[in-house]
Amino acid sequence: MNGAGGSRTDLQAMRRFDPKRLWALVFKESLQAMRDPSTLLIAFALPVVLLLLFSYAVSLDVRAVRIGVVQESESASAQSLAAAFAGTRYLDVTFAHDRREVADQVVSGDLRGFVVIPQDFEQRLADRGTRPLVQIIADGSQPNTANYVTNYAQGVVQTWRGGLDGETPRAAVTMEPRYWFNAELESRRALVPGAIAIVMTIIGTMLTALVVAREWERGTMEAVLSTPASVAEILIGKLLPYFALGMLATLGATALAVFVFGVPLRGSLAALLLLSATFMVPALGQGLLISSVTRNQFLAAQIALFSGFLPAFMLSGFLYEIDAMPAPIRAITWAIPARYFVSSLKTVFLAGDIWAVFVPNLLAMGAIGVLFFLLAKRATRKNLE
Repeated sequence: MNGAGGSRTDLQAMRRFDPKRLWALVFKESLQAMRDPSTLLIAFALPVVLLLLFSYAVSLDVRAVRIGVVQESESASAQSLAAAFAGTRYLDVTFAHDRREVADQVVSGDLRGFVVIPQDFEQRLADRGTRPLVQIIADGSQPNTANYVTNYAQGVVQTWRGGLDGETPRAAVTMEPRYWFNAELESRRALVPGAIAIVMTIIGTMLTALVVAREWERGTMEAVLSTPASVAEILIGKLLPYFALGMLATLGATALAVFVFGVPLRGSLAALLLLSATFMVPALGQGLLISSVTRNQFLAAQIALFSGFLPAFMLSGFLYEIDAMPAPIRAITWAIPARYFVSSLKTVFLAGDIWAVFVPNLLAMGAIGVLFFLLAKRATRKNLE
């Protein structure tokens, strides 16, 4: 009995948290990560590629939209209106004299719509608004662009008509719009901070799930679990190197955003690092949970893609407004850590250190992260047993 009790006591002592064992595990995992080219590519090359794509290839700005202007009337007024369409930098105008010349281009997608200046344009102009001056046809297969073409074409016509005979359009109230945080309305300034959240999700969730699942496949994880190290030491030792990689990737992505892509960082670097470090907790915890449950690289990659990357991309507010989503989808977004991180990143980059926004987001990310780690620790204990 004494011998058995002594063995159990020795085992418990061996399983206590030991900083030296933890450092040895961290050092071993760091060496393994540095020797893995795929890990380095995901941590350092992928952020550059994603930021380049979201800065230059993906844009929500509507500029130089290709439209046609069919000038059926040759009158001086019709030519003046056609010149007004040609003079704006927001439209790329193709001129024609027959609507059949541009209709086929709208069908093929070469043009997004066209404006018809009819033959009786002078008569319509003399009627003072009893009949529409022009006809506007837009490609409804892209609703946002169609609305833009319609509204901007109407604005060009109204501005041109108001300036006839030296007249200026008068309004009882003069409105001067002001846009806070992004005065130029550049989509890049909203997309690049959100892209950092996508990068952190890939590094934290997908990379961790793949690396740990690979160890389960190779059988090396069982060898680590059989050592005197506690479950907490093993989990922390596995995740700390990837936490450091994620923070380095954040610093690199921030430098690119500010110095290369011209996105302002109006908040402090300390606040940005605190937000990133907190987001890494649920990201790493989710990746660890996936690998502990699946223990298979292929399955871990698929689950990480559908439960980590896609929700962060589609449901975090990165590309699509959460308020415009259906109520059931909006409810789901509350459980996605990237929702809070994207909101915080846009705030720290474009507005500054607004702690009334940061604190609730930090608490939410921390709570989700703790839940993931508790589930991962429980799954790892079951695997050990």
